[in-house]
Amino acid sequence: MTRTIAAALALALAAPLAAQTSTAAPQGEPAGISQADIDLLRRDVAAARKDIVAQNLSLTPDEATRFWPVYDQYAAAMDGVTAERAAIIKAYAESWGRIDNKTADSLTRRSLDVDVKTANTRRAWLPRFQKVLPATKAATFVQIDRRLSTLIDLQLASSLPLMQTQAGN
Repeated sequence: MTRTIAAALALALAAPLAAQTSTAAPQGEPAGISQADIDLLRRDVAAARKDIVAQNLSLTPDEATRFWPVYDQYAAAMDGVTAERAAIIKAYAESWGRIDNKTADSLTRRSLDVDVKTANTRRAWLPRFQKVLPATKAATFVQIDRRLSTLIDLQLASSLPLMQTQAGN
């Protein structure tokens, strides 16, 4: 599991790290990375997450037949939340050096809202997973999903500079 997680983290971090260290390009995107690059990286991370779940969630053939369609629907629901998080990071990178109190407040509130949406999405989908899996396996899936998110969030958080480190703050 560790190698696959490391690969997923590397993919997840490539876009934000490039954005953080770049200046804005004429199109309003961070230099050196396009929206197409970000979208490709997000798809790669989603595939790696599915791989990690498959490797670590012991399913019978019957459980797998029921689980994977629900997982794919869940992943699609979470993709919207992930897109919001990516948009916040992109806005943070594009505003770097010019983040005033109003922007800082907005970015912080948006980030906290995404945290709530993530938890609410997991909570809403748990009964669906419990309909197709025993409760212990549904709980194991939630553990795996949370661990992956926590690892990615930790890497992202440690990679982004603190707002007050901008010039003049």
